[in-house]
Amino acid sequence: MVPDPSSMWDMARLLIAHHTPSPATQELLEAVLEGARHDAIDGVEVVVRPALTCSEVDVLEADGYVLGTPANIGYMSGALKHLFDRCYYPCLDATGGRPYGLYVHGNLDTTGAVRAVQEVTSALGWKPAAEPVTVSGQPQRADLDAALELGGTVAATLAAGW
Repeated sequence: MVPDPSSMWDMARLLIAHHTPSPATQELLEAVLEGARHDAIDGVEVVVRPALTCSEVDVLEADGYVLGTPANIGYMSGALKHLFDRCYYPCLDATGGRPYGLYVHGNLDTTGAVRAVQEVTSALGWKPAAEPVTVSGQPQRADLDAALELGGTVAATLAAGW
């Protein structure tokens, strides 16, 4: 179903900003998108941007966020860090209170990457809409279900008028 263009102005916008360099992170992104675009969720436009091409305007225009990153040497990806570096000051006073979700994939440990993203989002004043989804190793069905639920939860939060 194609939305009525006149109603697009009333829709909440969910930005999914991600760095997806591996098959595992691609699987998680696809699950997040499936959840965010679920037929039962009305009134939310889902915008997907790779972190390296995501602009400050994309972040400012969004009503909520899902962030996806691999854990690289105990930290978020350089691509997501670059997005935060570019958008931090332009968004600091304009985006506080907006909901976000996070998924992180690592081969061994995701703790440092989660902590780093939470520190930046906290400084921006963003509020977690769900617990982070963390996956070590190859994503299993339960991991993909958790990613699907994450996308759906953040989108439903926006649809409910957060």
